[in-house]
Amino acid sequence: MESISAFEIIKVGIGPSSSHTMGPWRAASLFLEELPDLDAVVSVTVRLYGSLAKTGLGHGTDVAILMGLSGEDYTLIDAGTIPAKVREIKTKKRLWLGGRRELPFEYARDLIFDGATFLPRHANGVRFEAALRDGVRFARTYYSLGGGFIATETEPVPSTARTIVTPYPCHKAADLARHCQALNLSVSELTYLNEQAWRSRSEIDALALGLWQEIRACVFRGVSRAGYLPGGLRVKRRAAELNRKLLGAAVYASLDEWLDLVRRQPREFVRVNKWISCFALAVNEENASFGRIVTAPTNGAAGVIPAVLLYAWCFVDGFDEDNVIRFLLIAGEIGTLFKKNATLSAAMGGCQAEIGVSSAMAAAGLAEALGGSPEQVLQAAEIAMEHHLGLTCDPVGGLVQIPCIERNSMGAVKAITAANIALESDPAEARVSLDAVIQTMWETARDMNSRYKETAEGGLAMQIPVSLPEC
Repeated sequence: MESISAFEIIKVGIGPSSSHTMGPWRAASLFLEELPDLDAVVSVTVRLYGSLAKTGLGHGTDVAILMGLSGEDYTLIDAGTIPAKVREIKTKKRLWLGGRRELPFEYARDLIFDGATFLPRHANGVRFEAALRDGVRFARTYYSLGGGFIATETEPVPSTARTIVTPYPCHKAADLARHCQALNLSVSELTYLNEQAWRSRSEIDALALGLWQEIRACVFRGVSRAGYLPGGLRVKRRAAELNRKLLGAAVYASLDEWLDLVRRQPREFVRVNKWISCFALAVNEENASFGRIVTAPTNGAAGVIPAVLLYAWCFVDGFDEDNVIRFLLIAGEIGTLFKKNATLSAAMGGCQAEIGVSSAMAAAGLAEALGGSPEQVLQAAEIAMEHHLGLTCDPVGGLVQIPCIERNSMGAVKAITAANIALESDPAEARVSLDAVIQTMWETARDMNSRYKETAEGGLAMQIPVSLPEC
């Protein structure tokens, strides 16, 4: 089994879905790279299968495909320009393949939603086919595995996750505990050693602090924007109003001024709890609006780690940038355990694979920051996931809004609670290990009815009748 960097689990992304937006976008970009001769292409057709087809409109899969084929990079694009770019493609019925070759492209004809067909490898399948000038047809099938990871039909592991073997491989939680004990290291110190298989320590710090800046900026955007979310459900943004109520008449002009005000807020339980919800809501309202977020480990669960991180930054004494770096390293490392031994895809495992995993990641990061031992860090992750087992993915209208946004607040609170319980416990007395709960999550995922795996065909998705626009 190959190692996965913590920074493949926690990375800059774009909303609203890592599996249904980022993955298909990456697949379209990879298809462009694999084309034998982009200038020889005369037409392109795309077929979405399974969950990508069933909830693709609500998740923006069609938009992601169009942008990826146009040569856009989701880590760089100004998200505000996307709607106009999509409208132009649909209206003019033309697509600039790779940003340089103009092709005829009719949205309704050339982008096909085949929800009746599930490909054997994964519920999220997409097939691209290009007709070339000489009559040859070039086709590739990709799978979006969750968290923005993609794989081809022949790859045993996601191409984005392949790398060299780390000095202290941690494919199971037991491996992590064993190495920490043998080397007398904390979880973050061990992760630092392994991450240096990819990059230097200074580069690790810079990358983590860059993610921290993205997280803070995303939350600040979220608490600064009122109104309704796109998509037709008329879901009202709540983070901005909650922020206003909590700060009262306080005035600020920048992110740093806002954070300084929050850090000086009273620390009674109810007020702090509201701030945790505010942070999580802010991120996922941005995510639902095609905003730039930090995928951790998915977009639908992108608010949990920012909410817990900002809780610690604002309300835990002594929590500084070094703690931020270590938190992100630990969280990412825990995420790799779920990636390698279960799934990060709601289409394969329900929402336990998204909110549950993110809550476990955040709980582990917070536990060490609060003084926890490696054993307590792993116990915190176990407790958090244990209380998300069986959580279904049933998005209303296929949009990452109801119940997804509120679930991030719940996941953040559970993460903080799990860390606190672990810190007051003796891990030697624990009866369930993190490896056992990961295995249980995977078994639960395989037993779960497909209606509760991001198809919008069960659960809450069936209780609210909706009629959504095409895009």
